[in-house]
Amino acid sequence: MNDQLKHKMALSLIKGLGPKLIRSVVAYLGDVEAVFTEKERVLSKIPGIGTRQASLIANAHPWERVAQEIAFIQKHNIQTTFFLDDDFPARLNNCEDGPVMLYRKGEHILGGQKVLSVVGTRKVTEEGKKNCRDLIRDLAANHPDLAIVSGLAYGVDICAHRAALEFGLPTIAVLAHGLDRIYPALHRSEATELLHRGALLTEFMSETNPDKQNFVKRNRIVAGLSDATVVVESAAKGGALITAHLAQSYNRDVLAFPGRADDEFSRGCNKLIKTNVAALIENAADLEYALGWEVEDQRGEAQQLNFFNEPTGELGVIFNLIRKEKVASVNYLSISTGIPVAKISTLLLQLEFDGLLKSLPGNMYRCL
Repeated sequence: MNDQLKHKMALSLIKGLGPKLIRSVVAYLGDVEAVFTEKERVLSKIPGIGTRQASLIANAHPWERVAQEIAFIQKHNIQTTFFLDDDFPARLNNCEDGPVMLYRKGEHILGGQKVLSVVGTRKVTEEGKKNCRDLIRDLAANHPDLAIVSGLAYGVDICAHRAALEFGLPTIAVLAHGLDRIYPALHRSEATELLHRGALLTEFMSETNPDKQNFVKRNRIVAGLSDATVVVESAAKGGALITAHLAQSYNRDVLAFPGRADDEFSRGCNKLIKTNVAALIENAADLEYALGWEVEDQRGEAQQLNFFNEPTGELGVIFNLIRKEKVASVNYLSISTGIPVAKISTLLLQLEFDGLLKSLPGNMYRCL
């Protein structure tokens, strides 16, 4: 049994140790294995960990369950990635409550230049279906490198996955349960089809049921995995609104289709727009404008124009890191490069003036 993988998987089985604390504990100790070998009195001194929590960690014995899960993932060719691994989605590492371990089945490696989440009500109308399909159709024509993320649920979710498959885009289904099942079972054929170009993704081990609380946890991955979240239709309350507000809290763009004032499944979208949580869109062109996404031929021209002006030195280090990570915060750039925050800010401003970067809310930046 791979000891590193064993200890990474075991972290999520310690009661009361959520993603934020796991990241803090690992950072404090400097090693995943040390979480299970360090003395209880040392654990109790870690910020956020008291004596009770330290006792739970020191007396945790999750190894039988971990061995069972490793056998399962090996049998079913499931890939794992830990938040410190090179292949872990960088966008999720910019979310303080992001998952620490992901289980993936499929061909997609969670990279890609652009990632868009598409969510909404489970009781989608015919107009909502049309808006969803038309949006993804037009985006696919201009952005073949785009990946579509949703939750495989009834309604808007499955419309988004089907449209992505129809128009040749990879699509990622984030699940609220383990990879030993598909929920709802009615969407098994789409789940099977998307494996060839996309992926099934979850933070939950096998034998985890699709319980209500798991859907909220799932929604934060849907929001955090993407550059932006589109709400197609939503009632005044629902999971899509939770996802939208999570995306906003992660400093990601939120967009929504408007609807009639008396339409039950437009009330949520209209409220997001009225409260400035979401930008109003009616088509793919609106989304491209809001996000600063150039169409392919325009981007090709921009790349040719910038080819001879590729930044060098510290500017090049910053630019290439953002290009690799897709979106990055000032603090992340400073930690990764060792350049002081004050100097990072000056370099970012110069890159922005040169037309190479776009600043986002919350001191986040992405390449144009």
